[in-house]
Amino acid sequence: MNVQDDVHDEGGRRLDQIRLTGVTATGYHGVFEHERRDGQTFVADVVVHVDTRRAAAGDDLVHTVDYGQAAQLVAAVLSGEPVDLIETVAERIAATVLALPGVQAVDVAVHKPQAPIPVPFGDVVVSIRRDRTKLPAAEPYRPATGQVRRSADTGLRPRTAALPLAAGPSSPPAPELPPPSAPAVPVPPAPLPVPGPPSPPLGAPAAPAPAAASTPAPDASRLGHDAGPDGVGAVVVGPAPSGAVPTGVMPAVAAGPDAAPDGARTELMAPVPDVVDGELVLDALDEPPAQPVRCVLALGSNVGPAQETLRQAVAELAATPGVEVVAVSPLARTAAVGPEQPDFLNAVVLARTTLAARDLLRAVHAVEQRHGRERVQRWGPRTLDVDIIVYGDTVAVTDDLELPHPRAHERAFVLQPWAQVDPEAQLPGLGGGPVAQLAATAPDRDGVRWMALDWLTAPVPAANPEPEGASAGEAHLP
Repeated sequence: MNVQDDVHDEGGRRLDQIRLTGVTATGYHGVFEHERRDGQTFVADVVVHVDTRRAAAGDDLVHTVDYGQAAQLVAAVLSGEPVDLIETVAERIAATVLALPGVQAVDVAVHKPQAPIPVPFGDVVVSIRRDRTKLPAAEPYRPATGQVRRSADTGLRPRTAALPLAAGPSSPPAPELPPPSAPAVPVPPAPLPVPGPPSPPLGAPAAPAPAAASTPAPDASRLGHDAGPDGVGAVVVGPAPSGAVPTGVMPAVAAGPDAAPDGARTELMAPVPDVVDGELVLDALDEPPAQPVRCVLALGSNVGPAQETLRQAVAELAATPGVEVVAVSPLARTAAVGPEQPDFLNAVVLARTTLAARDLLRAVHAVEQRHGRERVQRWGPRTLDVDIIVYGDTVAVTDDLELPHPRAHERAFVLQPWAQVDPEAQLPGLGGGPVAQLAATAPDRDGVRWMALDWLTAPVPAANPEPEGASAGEAHLP
């Protein structure tokens, strides 16, 4: 199929793609009686748009799309309930794939190479894209209960259950796929001991829990600021701060049949009915470091008395338990990007912290909220923006925190003030390097208008942005 335009996530980052081409099955779709009676070959190409970094970080199928399962679902739709139009088939495939966890958009092309057309032709193709803003005009295919299982994040290698292909009313029964051979059963890792009361159960267990399951589960409040409904925490993909512990995985929590979408079940080492992946994960970003860790915070404001807001924010950060402010950069005035809005005032704070990375994230969000921060419009004006740029040498990709900040290496309004206060600073991670050198080549370097040195103790002339005016460049990290 022709490659369509890239799809971007809410942060403006291009999503990755998983492609399935040439999925073929005999179907009974069409408006003519002989099409419904005799059937013909249908072919589907599918492009799934998803973020694959978390799966790659942990080398874990649970955090990406199982393309084997997806292919079977697509084939099931092709060979399933007959409809008149291949447009309907395409919508059903899109709805089915979009319902898989983690999928943010899907491209579907359905081919009907044996269409009853009375002139020579090569193929008939209907191609569509569906996402969360343009939902499919059909319901997803739902196999019978127990036909499809998703592997739980249990610390064990997942395996894929066979999916019998559904057949249409007029079609012969499709052959059942051979079951996979049973792998050797490894010993699961022991869960990490976590203080605090156990979390309430999600439902009655389907079978007696093993002895290890009696270990108290982590406090659900420590799963991250924006933890997803499955309760899965972060995945650390680089060096963790000194004293951090490796990822520990708690056993899957049994839940009732209403806790998961139809057809979605968890498979552990043997089929267990009515179990969903409700596991709790504690990772290194939740663990306080053994020694204070250096961190860099970027501050910005362009609503209200921006200089005073930044002054108060620095004082509140310094008063935060577990945070020691070491140095504060000059104040920079920088042009904004996006909708028309005033210039930003920006500064960088160097600090040491004994907080875990995710606890630091909660602390800076609390400072933002005290100053009325609202996340309404991307790249819009804001009373206060506080971003964690680096946390030691940690390189991590998680649902709620990415370290170092993924766009810091190209943002002069962060790099220039940072280089002023620490000329030898190094930005770790992909695209990193000497901060001063990165500042000199940053795409928005011309948007930094001026810097003031004594802004914490004295008013800076024209520090408060004028009510109107904007130009190219960027003055905050989205």
